[in-house]
Amino acid sequence: MSTAAYRWLMTAPKAPLARAAFAAEPGPGEVTVAVAGCGVCHTDLGYYYDGVRTNAPLPLALGHEISGTVVAAGDGAQAWLGKPVIVPAVLPCGQCDLCRRGLAPICRAQKMPGNDVHGGFASHIVVPARGLCEVDPARLAAVGLSLPQISIVADALTTPYQAVRRAEVKPGDLAVVIGVGGVGGYCVQVARACGATVVAIDVDDAKLEAIAPYGAALTLNARTQDPKALKGAIASFAKANGLRGTEWRIFECSGTAAGQLTAFALLVHGATLSVVGFTMDRIEVRLSNLMAFDARAIGNWGCPPQHYPAALDLVLEGKVAIEPFVELHPLDDINQVFHAVHAREIRRRAVLVPA
Repeated sequence: MSTAAYRWLMTAPKAPLARAAFAAEPGPGEVTVAVAGCGVCHTDLGYYYDGVRTNAPLPLALGHEISGTVVAAGDGAQAWLGKPVIVPAVLPCGQCDLCRRGLAPICRAQKMPGNDVHGGFASHIVVPARGLCEVDPARLAAVGLSLPQISIVADALTTPYQAVRRAEVKPGDLAVVIGVGGVGGYCVQVARACGATVVAIDVDDAKLEAIAPYGAALTLNARTQDPKALKGAIASFAKANGLRGTEWRIFECSGTAAGQLTAFALLVHGATLSVVGFTMDRIEVRLSNLMAFDARAIGNWGCPPQHYPAALDLVLEGKVAIEPFVELHPLDDINQVFHAVHAREIRRRAVLVPA
């Protein structure tokens, strides 16, 4: 049985998003999720404003940070009916050779809502049941959060969670996060939850002030210091606090050329550089520095669905704060919200909520 639904379609870059009706009918192994909230990500703005191409042709509903409740299910997925869930931002097939070998992030049959298939700026979305992350309403209520608020777990939290996990952050480490907006702010919190002492770097004092109470032991403004001075300040901080001057975990979350150059300039012996943010800009670096420092650089594409429950636990256990960093807006205001986020008039993560 199909569900009457609507979604907001991108028809062309910078053209007003248009509302359109559709039938949300799940097939075998699929579910229909009534969307509770969908976060507005930098990636969505890249498609809309910067000409970054989506894999699926336009018109397309954007949005990949989705939470909601399963309201219909196809054959084999009926056990999900009525359950509140988070929809993974990247859905690997689970069946190919790569998935079987634990390499789900590079699954060539993966589907990303709002890129490969219609996304979550909609009243409903049809997705595979495989990989959904169930949400315990009682635990959610216990920490004073709503289902729409935790939609951002699907990318803004799980992506840095995966980066921190892959970088093997542990107690006693020094972590450096460059760019502490949406994703970077959660990277600070996750690294701190894993026991690291965290240095936050940004060009915006307001962002640095916002993240300081949530895990940043030192904040530095890259607009007022060049990379050499930043490295010196971090080294002095490490020495003064009994931390190692080697093996720093560096997370580039700004998605800017300047941020990437800064991240590379902060390499120390044994460092791990994790590239989390995305930019179309090119930079020039000396790759031999990786050899000279015996360092490593890791790209990070999303987070495998099996790690979503552990990332969500950090929220439900009070180790990662969400409420101070999100704000809810009606989905029907999507055009105004996109403009406001792009113009930096909205400083928190905007989550669009269907009426």
